[in-house]
Amino acid sequence: MPIRSLDPQWVFPELLDIPGSFQAYVGGSDVVSQTLYRRGFTSQIAAQGFLNPAYFQPSHPSQLPGLLSAVQRIQTALKDREPILIWGDFDVDGQTSTALLVSALTDLNADVQHYIPNRARESHGVSTESLLLKIAEFKPGLIITCDTGIDAFDPIKKAQNLGVDVIVTDHHQLPEILPGAYAIVNPNMLPSDHPLATLPGVGVAYKLVEGLFEHYDKNPGNLLDLVALGIVADVAQQTGDTRYLLQRGLSVLRKSPRLGLQQIYSNANVNPVNISEDHIGFTIGPRLNALGRLDDANSCVAFFTTQNVAEATRLADQLENLNERRRQLTEEIFKDSLKILKANPSLESDHPILVLMGSTLWNPGVIGIVASRLVDRYHKPVIMLTPDGDQARGSARSIPGVPIASLISQTSDLLNSFGGHPMAAGVNLPIENVSNFRTRLSEFYTQSLGARPAVPKVFIDAVLPFPTIDSSFIGDFQRLAPFGAGNPKLLFAARSVTLKTDKIIGKNKNHRKITLADSTKTKQDFLWWNSADITLPKNPFDIAFSLELSSYRGQEQIQATLQHFKESKGNAVQIKHHSLPELIDYRDCLDPEAMLSQIDKTGDVIFWAEHNPPHDYFVNRNSLIKSHTLIIWTSPPSPLVLKKAVTLVAPKNIIFFANDPKINSVDSFITRLHGLIKYYINPAQQTNRIYDSEEFAQRISQTSAIIEVGLDWIHKHGDYDLSRFVSDKMITPGPGHNLPGYSAVDQKLKFMLKEIASYRNHFTHVNLESLL
Repeated sequence: MPIRSLDPQWVFPELLDIPGSFQAYVGGSDVVSQTLYRRGFTSQIAAQGFLNPAYFQPSHPSQLPGLLSAVQRIQTALKDREPILIWGDFDVDGQTSTALLVSALTDLNADVQHYIPNRARESHGVSTESLLLKIAEFKPGLIITCDTGIDAFDPIKKAQNLGVDVIVTDHHQLPEILPGAYAIVNPNMLPSDHPLATLPGVGVAYKLVEGLFEHYDKNPGNLLDLVALGIVADVAQQTGDTRYLLQRGLSVLRKSPRLGLQQIYSNANVNPVNISEDHIGFTIGPRLNALGRLDDANSCVAFFTTQNVAEATRLADQLENLNERRRQLTEEIFKDSLKILKANPSLESDHPILVLMGSTLWNPGVIGIVASRLVDRYHKPVIMLTPDGDQARGSARSIPGVPIASLISQTSDLLNSFGGHPMAAGVNLPIENVSNFRTRLSEFYTQSLGARPAVPKVFIDAVLPFPTIDSSFIGDFQRLAPFGAGNPKLLFAARSVTLKTDKIIGKNKNHRKITLADSTKTKQDFLWWNSADITLPKNPFDIAFSLELSSYRGQEQIQATLQHFKESKGNAVQIKHHSLPELIDYRDCLDPEAMLSQIDKTGDVIFWAEHNPPHDYFVNRNSLIKSHTLIIWTSPPSPLVLKKAVTLVAPKNIIFFANDPKINSVDSFITRLHGLIKYYINPAQQTNRIYDSEEFAQRISQTSAIIEVGLDWIHKHGDYDLSRFVSDKMITPGPGHNLPGYSAVDQKLKFMLKEIASYRNHFTHVNLESLL
């Protein structure tokens, strides 16, 4: 039976009921607090450590197994002036690991040399032949591997037999039996939930240097720019210490004195002040990777460490030329792959893993990039193979839930070598075994994961109408950056959009710039990468997109990028679905009071209004009960408030009005909050009442989070001293001037008021189905 790849399943977020105190602490958009909660940061302390590295407590290097033994051995080598050889790898993680260790040991006056295997001649890892040659050449007393070596059994054994100790620092998957090295430092030896467990090779190297430098009273912080490059380029899981190191590393990278990097910035027109993880992933990383893919990566150490402007310029120009060649080769192989699949559709339709065998024109250095593009297109794992004599060399890329390295390992009897991660791997096998390899992979996939391919999921963070897209909103959620594996970039959705303009762009005419309009008739431009041969569905359709702020000629601008699309489901089908109520729309009614008078008030109906309800039969959100019909008179302040109301009432019918309380300015909001405070402490009111931000919120149709921020604003503005208001219902006159922290809370309040106003505008104009 054909096993055609499945379209992604869009997973929309469940709105979480987050305490107002947490929302107020985090501030800004609800999207930020909702995202933090969904990603497991549910306390103020955890959120603080995630958002600001100054509040994160990093793990001590000694928590890595084997690290103390490695440090002691390096200290002995330094004391005895033993030559040390650093054995690295040719990808960015390996390059930065190598440069980091060489720089650190040079700083300690070590006799240090380095070697990085040539991809074309030697492939990944440590070969016995090359190692013996380098031992004869450099005569080291100690070898330190970085980003490699965990499966180098024979080379390590021969080195140790020659009296050369080997320290392995690596992060790749552990074999069942470890090699007989002097020390092995690998985060996979830790529990999977340990803060150090996701370190890439350069992270392991940095922690080794950190542990070593403790004994010499040195700070390795100036090396964190290399760590940031390796973390992003190797797509490491950005959790725990890995995220912390990246956050700190980006700060160092923006001020890096490395001449080679400065020349890259100049060549690529990048302002170092604004460098982000995207610049590493799409600008700096590809240039460095091109060196290892198409040339000899040993020059990377000179590139990172040279103090000579001419040499830095030469090396950076070399990277620029190699990267341009890499682009051309990638595009050629990608087009060739599509031709093969068109001529042999069963390769894709009959197998859960796409295995493509190319020609000798397929450069093994770039096929991994093409594999990633095919994964994005076909939503299934891809293995690209290229011939090398009677052998085939390949790169694999996977999707979440399919551990590709583990699956490949189950075909080891067909392979010469293999290794990698759950999401990426390398493989070498005889060409005559390729067909059997493809079949066996399908069988092991079925045994491990079921007969059907894993359905890829697209996780939406928020449904976002176009009118709410602005730079302040984007700047606010950018606090969650850096993004990447383990902390994915936020993905927004818009329903029922229509295509207005469509233009092919790019040097190779393979990208597009499109203009879409959403249900509010607002237009938004989108970039759509590698899409020239893709056809959009007929209007209307749904989209998922990302947002960021970019700089063009010194001007900040919004960049919206289309990531996914699908056909819109018919509205009638949604309305008639048994689990959804009938929706009646009076939001544009010219005389809402007259329309309201026609509604039968004696049946099983509940009228919901907040802030100056028009009649005494209206109730606030705290008094909602299950009823057949729900009348919504006041535009709610947030989707969560709306969701909770609909859930409480569970109506069969909902009648929508859209009365806006128009509390959009700081003055109007604070005036009403002052009134609430005075009402609350009035002796004539209930004396046993306990302060409840939700009660305040429903009285003036706001969110509990903005009430918390508003009280903080009043206190820091100096109006009243509210330090005992929550606990004792006591207020005293304030100093009459701003207190420390006022500016920040004022900005926070303005942002939240703007967001509530935007949602109310959205509530008034968007189609009803989208609201639910």
